[in-house]
Amino acid sequence: MPLIVMCGYPCSGKTRRAEELKVYFEQNTGRKVHIVADEALDVDKNTVYADSQKEKNVRASLKAQVERTVNKDHIVILDSLNYIKGYRYELFCLIKHTQTPHCLVYCLTSEQVSSTWNTSREAAEQYTQEIFDALVLRFEAPDSRNRWDSPLFSILEDDTLPYEAISDALFKRKAPPPNQSTQSQPLSSANFLYELDKITQDVLMAIFNAQKTSVPGDLISVPGWIFIDGCTISEILRSKHFDYLLLNVLVQAN
Repeated sequence: MPLIVMCGYPCSGKTRRAEELKVYFEQNTGRKVHIVADEALDVDKNTVYADSQKEKNVRASLKAQVERTVNKDHIVILDSLNYIKGYRYELFCLIKHTQTPHCLVYCLTSEQVSSTWNTSREAAEQYTQEIFDALVLRFEAPDSRNRWDSPLFSILEDDTLPYEAISDALFKRKAPPPNQSTQSQPLSSANFLYELDKITQDVLMAIFNAQKTSVPGDLISVPGWIFIDGCTISEILRSKHFDYLLLNVLVQAN
């Protein structure tokens, strides 16, 4: 069912907000809520965010977990940095494919506040200052004008979550329509191959028959009212556009 994407600086309160949302929706909707988070992967975040390939693998694992978990009955909360605009777009494409609504909850804090919260954690849970600074520098803030960042809820550190507005965004809004390119195409008719073969043979026979009586410069007509001007028979048969001509014949014949 719906997907809630958390977003913000490191140590900006995303996990706390995700837990608050989990409690609210379980108590008020009766739906099961799944939180997909970095911690479930059991990786060292300082090691991961220092290596672009490892970070890419972690993002792929989180996305795969979201894709496996999203269904018509449950709510999924992705509790991670989600600081890359392109990655948020990938998540948007995922929910378009599954045809479910989503929203983005942006935990908006200053760099100083997040840094203070980071240093107040236990040593094993802290980001190193180098990694923290790098993540803040690379952070791409969400923009509600982008369809993959909308609807967007920006939450300050002391704000109360707008539970009803978030609920409306998830349950009273239509899911974005899937891309046409990802939809299953209708099956061809049972006799499609037979018709294609028959028309192909008709075109070939028309060309071969014309070869017996035509001279260079003659117009050659084939079934489907396609005229080929200024080409010899051998040039026509060798032409890279010959398949295109057959396709036009098939379309016009039908």
